[in-house]
Amino acid sequence: QVQLVESGGGLVQPGGSLTLSCSASGFLFSLFAVHWYRQVPGEEREWVASISSNSESRTYAEFVKGRFTISRDNAKNTVHLLMRSLQPEDTAVYLCNAFYSGRQLYDYWGQGTQVTVSS
Repeated sequence: QVQLVESGGGLVQPGGSLTLSCSASGFLFSLFAVHWYRQVPGEEREWVASISSNSESRTYAEFVKGRFTISRDNAKNTVHLLMRSLQPEDTAVYLCNAFYSGRQLYDYWGQGTQVTVSS
């Protein structure tokens, strides 16, 4: 059974840090690129960061550059998102997406983890 489970969200004060994790099972995780998105109710889902299957490529949305770091451990089927200098506008549900495009397309999503930045 394919599963992507996010964890690590919570309430943090402005300027604080959180590390989100995305744990995968049920598929060959090491072949998949992984993306983090975030969504605020009533707004469109927005892309946050991506990491390639072998970690060689890491890209970030402009609004998180220099603050967020994406990493992965294929031996543990896990991707992390270290978020620093968090601001209230970073409040959202953060979702993990694993994507593979080869002979077939595989596109898996987690349920999300809530991040709230507030004093």
